[in-house]
Amino acid sequence: MNLVAAFRRIGHMVKKEFIQTLRAPQMRWLLFGPPLIQMLVFGYAATLDVKNVTLSVLDLDNTQESRELVARFSSSRYFHLNQYAARPADLREGLDRGDILMAMEIDSGFAQRLRNGQGADVEVLVDCSNSNTALVALGYLDQIGASFSRDYQIDRMQRTSPQLVSSLPQVDLEVRPWFNEGLESQWYFVPGVIGNVMLILVMMLTAFAVVREREIGTLEQIMVTPIRRWEFILGKTIPFFTVGCVDATLIALVGTFWFGVPFRGSVGVLIVGLIAFILAALGLGLFLSTVSKNQQQAMIASFFFTMPMITLSGFGTPIASMPLFLQRMSYANPLLHVMVILRGVYLKGSGLNVLWPEIAALAGIATLLLTISVLRFHKSLE
Repeated sequence: MNLVAAFRRIGHMVKKEFIQTLRAPQMRWLLFGPPLIQMLVFGYAATLDVKNVTLSVLDLDNTQESRELVARFSSSRYFHLNQYAARPADLREGLDRGDILMAMEIDSGFAQRLRNGQGADVEVLVDCSNSNTALVALGYLDQIGASFSRDYQIDRMQRTSPQLVSSLPQVDLEVRPWFNEGLESQWYFVPGVIGNVMLILVMMLTAFAVVREREIGTLEQIMVTPIRRWEFILGKTIPFFTVGCVDATLIALVGTFWFGVPFRGSVGVLIVGLIAFILAALGLGLFLSTVSKNQQQAMIASFFFTMPMITLSGFGTPIASMPLFLQRMSYANPLLHVMVILRGVYLKGSGLNVLWPEIAALAGIATLLLTISVLRFHKSLE
């Protein structure tokens, strides 16, 4: 009988939360519209690809060889030839103003040194204020420069000693990418965006749950009811859990069908992983709600947790590149575990036998946070 009464009280709490959350048309839009918009924006914007690197060239040699080298860069999809400079000062001014990322100076005598079989140097200045972009662009530059050098050597040997070309030893590396055959960074980022959007949505919604009751005065009414702490927390959790599941389904479908990210794993494993993650996000939001006195404090606290969690999730920065103490700290981050699950299910087709440690970690974090939230809640106004 007590259990039936408890379920009845929980049902009333759930009904109240749904009515309070969905009665305003603006709120219904905020629950489902922004996650889809964020998914589309972040899905296109979040990328490690570096394209259209602005390049300025000062060609003091102006020979067939120097023009061929410049053409290799201008015809590449990674570089955009911004201008031909007239003097060295133009290159430095372009870098100082931020108009270009790279400046190339080819000295006179470049072609003559190549024809004589000597090494020919080319000076390249790089704006390294964004070190990651600069490193990627330098990698592209090295590949194009090495390709030009190799082709020129082979062409020169064919003209001078064609019999040696066939016996020239070469090492060819045959690269076979796994899981992301086209090396599309979007395939890597879109599953991560799903986790980030879900964390922000669910945690922000639940962070206001208890403090909103206190500010609008309904907590006083709840105080005089026989509802228990765990019933109150459960009544707060179920509506936002349902909203989180609906939003997770919508943005996962957008990632699969709009962005074309391949889905190679099991739907069941993905559902279990997302449910565990949503519960962990709910637990964190409710915990923040119980320690905040008003909605402003809850909002600030949620921002305090959101940025470190995204940084320590491996979304854009490899965990292995971080200091050891941060690597260990990241294991307590539910966003890290759901990133592994999402990318494993989408790209690798990983099953429960591989992902069970991540799901178990999420279940443990969710249980801990929800338990702490229940224990911290008191039916009082303090």
